[in-house]
Amino acid sequence: VYILVVHGTGAKAATFYLVCSLFLLPLTAVSIFLLLSLFSSFPTQAATIYAKQLVRMRQQKAKSLGLSSTITSTGHRMQVMQSQAKMAGAMGSTAKTMAAVNQQLKVEDIQKTMMNFEKESSKMEMAGELMDDAVESLFDDDEEEEDAVISQVLDEIGIDVQQKLSGVGVANSALPEQRRTKVGADTSDIEARLRELQNP
Repeated sequence: VYILVVHGTGAKAATFYLVCSLFLLPLTAVSIFLLLSLFSSFPTQAATIYAKQLVRMRQQKAKSLGLSSTITSTGHRMQVMQSQAKMAGAMGSTAKTMAAVNQQLKVEDIQKTMMNFEKESSKMEMAGELMDDAVESLFDDDEEEEDAVISQVLDEIGIDVQQKLSGVGVANSALPEQRRTKVGADTSDIEARLRELQNP
């Protein structure tokens, strides 16, 4: 029975065999009971033998029922034990993996690394701020110098423009006089021609 229980297919075969036996035992018991009924009119040694067989059949039936329940419960226990063994194996593998990881991960080294990282990050941030300030100051100086140069250039251009504007004003003032002179000459010519026409 132990060998049949250990192997799953054997346990199923044993259970099937017991079920068949439990199905056939009543039929055999009925046959023996009929034979005993035939020999009940006159007692013989055969009747005694059949009576003993009937008793044994009933005992075997009870034993078969008990054995069937035992095999079934044992099979369930074996399944539970196998699942627990697999779970224990998985837990063992997990524990080994966790132990290996704990050996590789040293808390002190991790803390030191994090502190160094924070320190270097602070240094980098300070350096970035200094660089930004330097660039801003450089641009400020450039803007001041540029404003000075632009002012100087505008001053120079402003002087030239004023000079040009004064020249233009002089030219504009001289232009009407020239026009007036020309107009006056034209008028004199016209008057002279009119006199010639009046006095031929």
